[in-house]
Amino acid sequence: MSAKPVVLITGASAGIGAVYADRFAQRGHDLVLVARDQPRLEALAARLRERDGVNVEILRADLTQQADLEQVEARLANDAGIGVLVNNAGTAAAGTFVEQGAEVVSKLIALNATAVARLAAAVAPRFAREGQGAIVNVASVLGLVPEYHATLYGATKAFVLFLSQGLHVELGPKGVYVQAVLPGATRTDIWSHAGKDVNELNGVMEVDDLVDAALAGYDLRETVTIPPLPDDQQWKTFEAARQAMAANFGQSKPAARYRATAAEAK
Repeated sequence: MSAKPVVLITGASAGIGAVYADRFAQRGHDLVLVARDQPRLEALAARLRERDGVNVEILRADLTQQADLEQVEARLANDAGIGVLVNNAGTAAAGTFVEQGAEVVSKLIALNATAVARLAAAVAPRFAREGQGAIVNVASVLGLVPEYHATLYGATKAFVLFLSQGLHVELGPKGVYVQAVLPGATRTDIWSHAGKDVNELNGVMEVDDLVDAALAGYDLRETVTIPPLPDDQQWKTFEAARQAMAANFGQSKPAARYRATAAEAK
């Protein structure tokens, strides 16, 4: 067993989650890998045990299923060895919002938003008591760009970003690190779920590059890491504008432009 904290990674059987597992194993962390695909998990675990000499435990779970989600929650809440949660599991759906229907909407929200929040909620009280720990939530740049026609997926990722920022405000002073990672287009299996051919897209980042950049942000203790953004001053400007606007939200009367319009309508 490593002296370093155990890392629990969701969606660990492929793509971003599998590369996170690879990199944390290289860093000497024991792992708990969570996903639905048991054979893929077993193959990955065997490779990492052999290569890095770390302990790798498999926890098969479908996070859209109540019993499976509760199993992972219990592990996070009660296993004091787990010091890092990587909330990576997520999916996309084909079609536009008006085409997707209620069942797709429910399933996407259950995995991309509800499971992320519940797993963070399961581990956050323990981390806060211990005064240490890290929560890494994988969001997406699509949570910032409604013009990119990914209404439902983007909305779930905007939720993950806000959740992460709120947790940073709440848990940061208690010694808990929270990071939101916002990938752009990345070469993973998610594109097949969205009904798109990744090879027809421009500006697609390789998953190894994405995770390495995300971990560079993790080491720098960034709250928001956007691997494809060349100029981080743009994010700083965006954040400054948001905070400046927030300072004006506490008003007892509507803004003058609305009062004038209302008066004209009478």
